[in-house]
Amino acid sequence: MWRRSIKQAIGELSSHMALVEIARFTDVYEADLAAAFLASHDVEVSVTERFQTTVDPLMQRALGIRLMAPASQAAMARDLLARARSGEFAEADEDDLPDATPLARGVGGALAVAAWATGGFWGSSLPRRLRPLAWQGMLLSALLVVAVMLAVFLIGKVLLDPPRG
Repeated sequence: MWRRSIKQAIGELSSHMALVEIARFTDVYEADLAAAFLASHDVEVSVTERFQTTVDPLMQRALGIRLMAPASQAAMARDLLARARSGEFAEADEDDLPDATPLARGVGGALAVAAWATGGFWGSSLPRRLRPLAWQGMLLSALLVVAVMLAVFLIGKVLLDPPRG
């Protein structure tokens, strides 16, 4: 009798601790969001294959990321995920940013044109030797140098040789 109660206790414990697949995701971040959602509803979950797929991201599509939960909570977890996918927990999506004013749009556009004209937007990770030559920036720089030299010349001429009249 005592042996039977130990075996029953072990059987009940192992059935409670046995993990079953709740869902499979192709993106580790989506799996983590689902795990956080389920954890917020008191479901113990585990995201498997997280480390293998973050080392080699191509494995995310090949293996998938499994969301595992105890067998005793599997039905509740699947139900919660189905309800979440149907939008039951969705809230009104309000944009907390105000609309841009015409002045802000104009200034932003002017800055974008100025950055383009001076060879800006160097978002590329190419080595410097492989980047294309920014002729716009070189042309504007040359014009600026010529304008400064002309201004210095004219100011010097006016100060050193004032007009007589």
